[in-house]
Formats: sequence, C-alpha cells, structure tokens
Amino acid sequence: MAKKAVRKLKMTIMGGAANPAPPIGPALGQAKVNIGEFVTRFNAGTQAMKGQLVPVVVSIYEDRTFDLKFKAPPATNLILKAAGKEKGSGKSGSEKIGSISKKALREMAEKKMQDLNANTVEAAERILAGSARSMGIEVK
Repeated sequence: MAKKAVRKLKMTIMGGAANPAPPIGPALGQAKVNIGEFVTRFNAGTQAMKGQLVPVVVSIYEDRTFDLKFKAPPATNLILKAAGKEKGSGKSGSEKIGSISKKALREMAEKKMQDLNANTVEAAERILAGSARSMGIEVK
C-alpha cells in the first residue's frame, strides 16, 4: 500500500550546498523531518549541479520519512549562464544585454522539458526564447 503524503514542501536550494541553517532547517523542523538526513540526501543527489539553484519538492509522509524530487534549474538561471551575464536588462524592450545561440536554447529546452508545459522540444524552445527576450537577451 502506498504511503500517504502529509505535506509537500517546495524549496530552491544551491546544488550540493544544503545545510541546516535557516531557511532550510526551520522549514524542515516544523514538518518534523530529520534535517541531517535531508541535508545528506540532498547534497548527494545534487553533486552534479553544484553552483546552480535546484528546485526540490519534498514529500513528507505520516511516519516522518520523505522523498526528494529534483527539478531542472530555473530557466532564467540557465539563460543568464549561457549568455555569461549576472542579471537581465532593466529595459528589456529597448536594451539588449547579450545573446545566446539556438543550439544553447535547444540544450536548455531539452533539460527543462519535464518541468515545462510543452509537448515538443520546439514548444519548449519558444517558451525559453520568450523568457530570454523578456530579460533583454537575443536568440541568434
């Protein structure tokens, strides 16, 4: 019989760098989760994503066990990293701050496909291109 999830927490944490300090510790403490076990499992699961923000959904069950579901990094972070910029344009309609290639856009779309509301990679590319455009980044 499947366990019943009592609570779900959604957090965005730097990959491979979870620690029991706020805001992670208090959020998990309120849900009565073993914080040390969470930190160990999260850091082990995100070793390949060090230095990137990683969204995670924590499903907490009645017996205080939990499951982690990792998602792809946020689209804005992927776009900024590909463009080599720290932040987007303040005036996205008139000021372009950089560009990314269609090849890089396709790689991002394939990476984010499971998290986006798109049926094809081309649709995912259009979603990400719109995000890039709103940040002042051109797709060439």
